[in-house]
Formats: sequence, structure tokens, C-alpha cells
Amino acid sequence: MDADKSEISLKTMQLLQERTPSQNPGMDEPLRRTSRRIRERKKQEKKQILSPKCLTFRSKMKNTRKGVKRKKNDSEEEENVQETQVDNDTEFLPGHREGLSEYELERLENIRQNQAFLNSLKLPQISEALRPKPKPTLKGLKKEKTETEMLPVRKSLRLLNKDPQTAVTVEMTPSTAKEPENIVIKAPGPIPLDPINLEEYVRLPEDLLNLWNEVPSKQDTETLDLNSYQEVLQKLSIDEGCVVKVVKGRVCSAAFHPSASNLLMAAGDKFGHLGLWKPDAKWGDDGVLCFEPHSRAITSMAFSSHPCNLITVSYDGFARSMDLEKAVFDEVYRSTSGLKSFDFLSNDCSTLLLGEWNGDVAVVDRRTPGEYESLHTMAEKPIRCVHVHPVQQHYFVVAESSFVNIYDLRHLKRRNSLAVCELSGHRRSVSSAFFSPHTGNRVLTTCMDNNIRVFNTSQMDSNTPVIKSIAHNMHTGRWLSKLSAVWDPKHQECFVIGSVDRPRQIQHSTQAGTLCLEAMQVGDCTSLPTVTSTRRDTFIYLFIELIVLVFCFPFF
Repeated sequence: MDADKSEISLKTMQLLQERTPSQNPGMDEPLRRTSRRIRERKKQEKKQILSPKCLTFRSKMKNTRKGVKRKKNDSEEEENVQETQVDNDTEFLPGHREGLSEYELERLENIRQNQAFLNSLKLPQISEALRPKPKPTLKGLKKEKTETEMLPVRKSLRLLNKDPQTAVTVEMTPSTAKEPENIVIKAPGPIPLDPINLEEYVRLPEDLLNLWNEVPSKQDTETLDLNSYQEVLQKLSIDEGCVVKVVKGRVCSAAFHPSASNLLMAAGDKFGHLGLWKPDAKWGDDGVLCFEPHSRAITSMAFSSHPCNLITVSYDGFARSMDLEKAVFDEVYRSTSGLKSFDFLSNDCSTLLLGEWNGDVAVVDRRTPGEYESLHTMAEKPIRCVHVHPVQQHYFVVAESSFVNIYDLRHLKRRNSLAVCELSGHRRSVSSAFFSPHTGNRVLTTCMDNNIRVFNTSQMDSNTPVIKSIAHNMHTGRWLSKLSAVWDPKHQECFVIGSVDRPRQIQHSTQAGTLCLEAMQVGDCTSLPTVTSTRRDTFIYLFIELIVLVFCFPFF
């Protein structure tokens, strides 16, 4: 047993000696050799790792190989020629730099091509063009500041231990329906002429009083020929100074003051407000004075001759005369139904012909206010327009729903009056009918069947032919004023009408259907130019819907 143990111990000692490194100083050489190899291997690994390179654009690279001044053999020269060719091919690439790989050079070339493609699209210019333009500040009446009503905080009835509240339904009948609370019916009689956009007890400007009393310009019967008329139309323009807000609501009617030296305009809105505006005036809000003579929409207005007064009619049933010398709105006529249109029956503007909403026509003398001289029932449906013949003033045209008739005032009866002429062919309701301004030989009608018709009324008989029917889109919607074509007194065959097309525009046409002007764009206005008014002596037009737009001839 002892012999076996000794053999095992010898074997274990030999194994330990083989595994355990020698502690002799002469045995250090293998260890130093292995550590040197490890250091060399680490150095090689570091060399294989590429250092980060800065990818910068350089337009040109100088070839450093060309400046070597030493003798070379043929093989070395051939190698240098090949290397210089490679350098010449790569030095003109964008972002070329020594040490870049082919992948990096290809990536930089792709970046350059993409950038060139984006520049060719001109995206910054397109985005600048599509950016909405800042709206110019609107002149005229200032917007009133209204305080927001603070509503009570809503609370849960369940958390308050209350029963649910049941809504009470009330059926609205004609007897229970009431007028809106904000409409205040005006009292009969004269109304003080106090501007609502000025402080109390402020007198009217003296400049306005002097302008109001100016002698009206004479009405010239001479008109321009068609070529001259078209040349002048091409010069019409509009700027920011010709846009102003004169009333608070939608404009329903407008008119020019007949002054020969100054420009004064009036407009009425659907709430009964009346606005006066004189460009470059210092009174009111940018030359705007606003009054409130009616409680409903002002449907028609016109200036009378000297002494000058502004006659207005409204849906509230009142016809009033604005007199600046007395500083009142005098009552001219009062009706139980609404008033839609009127015209003067005499040259001195003392007698009026009014069309009522219930189908009656009233003859009123302004010298006996509040009463009518005669009343005639024309139709059961509303009368939308009345207009008097400019030469033979006993004739007048009436637009009765879908019928247009011409009557003789000398042969009218209380009821069932016979028409002198019937202008047939209208399939839907007619919004307006006007005689030509100088001779009255034509009648211009605007119908909701998308047609403008011109009739020959040179002879007052039962046979009145249609000269021309012009297609025009009349669908303005329920809440806007209806389009109405009006004669331009500067040319006996031309008329003006608004358009529903975009951009907003108005059209000048002849009775033959040809356009004198393709389209006169109404600037940056977004509302429809439905109400149109013309002036006899100068090329100035009003195209209105919420704001007043004036197209001025350059020399005016």
C-alpha cells in the first residue's frame, strides 16, 4: 500500500510541475514574446478601424502627385498617369475629398441631384404665392364692442338629488308668433335726424349741408358711341380708398346725390339703417354718417331735385323724406303693408308712384303727407318693381310676380285695370323692370328663370316683341338680395348687372347680348355685388353687398 501511495504522489507532483509556470528568471522569454504578440495584434486591429471623415463640399482639389520632382522609371510613370486620371474624374464630384469611398461619393452625388430637383420645383415661391394675403383694414363704421354674457355653470341634477326637468313644448301659431325683440317699430310722423355713430347733441357738418343744397347737374341726352364707351370701361379701377362700410347690415338699396362737383352716396340696409358717405371727408367714421329712419329693410331710395331730399321706402310701410335743413325724416306716406319700390311721376319730384307688397299701386303727393291721391289694385301677389316712362310720364311698367305689364295712369280703375302692353315670356318671378333712360323705347327685365330680356316699347300696343333674351345666372340664394339689371345712362343700349361667378365681378352688356367688358373684378371682395347703382354724368358705379365698392374713372 505504501508503494502505491508513493507512485500516486509522484504523478501528481509531475502534473503540478507541468501546469505551474517556472519561477526561474531564465523562463521569462516566452511570456514577453506572447505579450508582444498581443500588443502587435491590437495595433493591427486599430489600423483596420477607419477614422471618422468629415464630408464637406470642395469645388476643386489640387493634384499633389503632379508636383513630385524626382526621376521615375516607365512603370512608375504609367502608374502615376492612371492615378492622375482617377483623381481628375473624382475631383469634380460634389463633396470630393481624399480618402472617401465610392459609396460615399455616390451618396453625395445623390444628395446633389435631389437638391437640384427640389430647387427646380420652386417650392418656396409656390408656398409664398399660396399664403393668404393680409386683409386690408376696412374703412367706415367701426364694429361695436359687445360684452359676452356669462352663463351659469351647469350642474348635475342627480348629484343635487333633484328630479329631471322636462322640457315644455309650445306650438307656434300665427297668434303666438311675435316679432323679434330687437326690432323697434318707428312712430308715425317726423323723426329727428340724429346720426347713431356720433355723440349726442352733435350738429351735422356744415360741409354736408352745403353739399346737400348744391344745384343738381343738368341731364345731358348725348351719349358716347360704343367704341368710346368700351375704351372708358377698360380704364375703370378700384383701390382700398374706394371700399368702405356704410351700414351695419346687408345693403338693399343705394343712390347717388345729383351734385355736379362732389360725390355723395347713400345706402340702406335690411335693418332700416341709412348711411351717407363722402370720400375724403373728415366727419363721422372715415366720412360715413349712419342714421336709423326705418325699422325694416330699406327697399328703394332716390334723391329728388332742388330742393334736394332723399326719399326712402321700407318694408315697415313708411315712405320718408330726409331733409337736412329741418334735420328730420318727414313722413310722406304710410301703408298697412310693406313698400317695395317707387318712382317720381313729375319733373319736380312732388308726386310719387309707390308699389306696395299687397299688390296695390298708390299715387302720393308729397305736399299732403300721410295720404294717397289714388289707390289701385293691380294684382293679388306682391308688386316687386314700378318704373315711370322718362318721356311719357303717364305710362309706367309694373313687375307683378311672373307678369310684366305697362299701364296708363289716365285710365286706371280702382280694380281690374287693363294693361296697355303685356310683356310676356317670363316663366318665373321677375325682380325688376326698367324703361331705357333717355327714350323709353326699351324695357329691361330681370327674371329668376336665369334670363335678362329686352323688349321693344317704341309703340305702346298689345304686340310687344322681345328683342333679345340673355342667359345669366340669377341664383343668389335665399338670404341675399336678388340680382337686378339696370340701364347705364351713359349709353342708351348698355346695362350693368352683378354676377355670382368667382372671382366676384360685374358685367357690362348691350341689348344685343354682347359684352362691353368681359369681367370687371371686384378686388378681394368675397360678397356678391347684387345691388347696382349708376351715375349719369361720370363713370362711377356702386356694387354693393355689405360694403360699398366704387369704381372711379381716373380723371375724376
